This record gives sequence, structure tokens and C-alpha cells, in this order.
Amino acid sequence: MLRASAICEEAGFPTVSLISDGFLGQAGMISKALRFEKLPVARLAGHPGVQSHEELKRNVRKYTVPEVISGLTRDAGQLPGKTDDESAEATAGSSVFAGTLDQVNAHFVNKEWSDGLPIVPPTHDRIQLFLKHTQRSADDVVATLVPEERAATVWSIAVNGVMAGCRPEYMPILIALVEAMSDPAYGLEDSGNSPGSDTLIILNGPIIRKLGFNYTQGVMRDGFLPNTSIGRFWRLALRNLAGFLPHKIDKGTFGNTWRVVVPENEEVLAKIGWPSVSTEMGFASNDDTVTISRFAGGQPVVSVTGSTPEELLPYVAWSMVRQHSWHLAFTFDMGNGTLRPLLLLSPVLAETIAAAGWSKRRVKEYLFEHARMPAWEIERLREWQGSAGWSLAGEAKRGAIHPQFAESDDPNRMLPLVVEPDHFMIAVTGDPLRTNAYVFGHNGHFGFPVTKRIKSASM
Repeated sequence: MLRASAICEEAGFPTVSLISDGFLGQAGMISKALRFEKLPVARLAGHPGVQSHEELKRNVRKYTVPEVISGLTRDAGQLPGKTDDESAEATAGSSVFAGTLDQVNAHFVNKEWSDGLPIVPPTHDRIQLFLKHTQRSADDVVATLVPEERAATVWSIAVNGVMAGCRPEYMPILIALVEAMSDPAYGLEDSGNSPGSDTLIILNGPIIRKLGFNYTQGVMRDGFLPNTSIGRFWRLALRNLAGFLPHKIDKGTFGNTWRVVVPENEEVLAKIGWPSVSTEMGFASNDDTVTISRFAGGQPVVSVTGSTPEELLPYVAWSMVRQHSWHLAFTFDMGNGTLRPLLLLSPVLAETIAAAGWSKRRVKEYLFEHARMPAWEIERLREWQGSAGWSLAGEAKRGAIHPQFAESDDPNRMLPLVVEPDHFMIAVTGDPLRTNAYVFGHNGHFGFPVTKRIKSASM
């Protein structure tokens, strides 16, 4: 909202943004990121979602309306204009501190450049080792990242890679991740939204084996250098390159921490003839790629038992439904079909399903038909989320959802979680001999899946 206000203000049109108490600090930070000393806001006292109609009306009259009137009736010259103060930004090659390891870490914590864990000091020598693994110049801008409109340069990417404990040869992966982060389809600007969702990085290609990623037992456990350090880099990049700081711009109510990189088991995929995540996203099977998507959380599906798909998959489909609640807004109105639930299948489950002649596409079709909930429950969920009077029929009538969700008025009809089968994502990874799966609840267009090719230094 503030970005739209800034555009209007630059064009000479006065604006006032309505901001609830919990986001006033964030509004101030974003104003400064947009180079405005202060953009006009009108306060919504407390949280409107837990106020009675009378209490809300009283607060709007007392606080909001006067500030709206004041903001819209001000003289043209009253709003502080854009500022050019970028003095706080370090330039490529500059030194920001010198001291012992303990002093460096204390300085980085005080400056909010650290995630709270000890960092590897990003010395010039270490950064130069990273730069040898890309053909791009140190001052090349890989992307300009919201919300603070910061230029993420090759140099600054290397700095955060060093801090995260990455090895220099991971540099092409780090650059690809920042390219993915900046893709408009992904929705970087919502990385600090209230659900506190965080990103999962899926890796594909020969680089998995070349750099020694773990893709078997404990694939989502820390303790494997490439998986762990690159996962940590992601969160440091959000903090230091994009500007998502807790208690400021990052407003996750509870939050998640960073996740380690999850590579697919491509040997098993080749054996059973299933496509990888990256090939489904349009890349060649021998391309090295990163796929990012933001998930609110997940849960293991333990001891999936059976010798046929018909015996194995009911438990998985049931678990997929149980993982999704508010996420369905991204299917049924807010994102109009942008929900992309993720299923991780252990290799033994994928092999058992494939041995029965099932393709990955058929598994997705099964989930589409069986991971369903009744229409009345979906409408109840939307009502619980504050959308009083919301109905599937009403949304279909105004073209906000797919017509298939309103083909009947039977409240007990069973509806899928997604618009079509291919909206389910499936990756094969984890312990080869454990009959477990894992389901993730997706954050819709606030973290839509994006895949980028990893370009080696020789390209």
C-alpha cells in the first residue's frame, strides 16, 4: 500500500494509508526505504479483527477519520519529500569493522547484520575466493530487492555467503537464489507477512552430487555443510540484502526459521521414470536449478503402509487436507488458484507406487480427487477468517474463483484443494528405506514457486 502511496505522492496526489497499530513501525521503515521521510498514515487502533462493530466504529471515528482528513487536506508542500541519504550502505570493497572474532560477531549483532549465530567474518580474501566462481563483476547488480529497494550485487551476495559459512564453490547457487528471490512471481515483498511462512529451496541437477549435498536420510536435518549453509544464506540475504528485520519489516506473528536445502534423489527419479521438480518447471534434466516456494509449515506422514498405490495414498491425501486451512484462501479467492501444496515422498514409497505403473501425474490426479473437503467447511473457514457472508456461489458469480467450485449448491459436495492436479508439487527425497512422506502448507501467491538455472563460472 505504501509503495502505491509513494507513486501517487510523486505524481502530486495526496494519499493516506490506513495502518493498524501492529504495522505502524513497519510503515515508517518502508517510508524511509522509499526515500520518503514520512508517508502520511491514518491509525487503525488495535486490531480490527478482534473488535466489535461498535468498538471498531468508535476507534475509526476517534483516530482514523481525523487523520485521513488531515492527510488529504494538507498543503501541497507539507509532505517531506524524497531523501537521498544512503550513508548507511557499505560499498563493494569497503571495510566496515576490524577486530577479533568475538568483536566482529558482537559488532554484526549490534548492527542487526547477524541471525544471532556466530558468523564467518567476510574478509576481503574470503570474498575474493567466492568471486572466482562467477564470471560476473563484483559490482554487477543481480537484482534490486524490495521492500528497501536495495541493490543486491555480486559482492554483497558473496559477503552473505561467507557469513553463512558457505564454501566458495556454492557462489553460482547463491546468485541463482537471489535471481529467484527477485522474480515478481515469487512475491518477495510478502516475506515478512503475518503467517511467518518461510522458504524451502529444492535443488536439482548434477550439482547435487558434485558438491556433496545430502539427499537421503535426514535430508531436512542440519549438519550437512552445503544443505545447511545455503539454507542459512537465504535468511541472511532476506535480512541484509532485502531488509527484512524482525520487529521492523518482518512481521511474522510467530515466524519460522530458515530451512536447509532439499535436493531430490535424481537416481531414483531416473529409475522410475518420474520427472523432477525442475523438469516440471520447464528445465532440462541435466540443468542445475534451484526452485523456491514459501510454506507456512509442514508435518511428517509417518509409517505409510501398503504394497499398492490404492493402499498407500489415502493416508497421504488425508494428511494433505489436514495441513491446509487458511491456505485455501489462495485457491478460493485471494490468489484465485495460486495454492501449490508440496508433497515429499521417500524413495521407497515412490518406487512402490511407480512399480504399479503409476506416473507422477497419476499421483497428482489421485490427490486432486481424494484430498478434498466439503463445501460448507471451506465457507466456514472463510467466515472464521473475517469474510462474513462469503460463499462459493457468490465468488463464482463475480468471477473470483474457478466455476468448478460452484457447479452445485450441495453443501456436502467434496471440493479439491487446488484448481487442477498439476498444482500439486511432488518431490522424491529422504531416507531411501523409510515409508514416510511429508506435506507442506503453501503460502499461495505470497511465495509462488519459481525456478532458476544455476550458471557455473564456465558458462
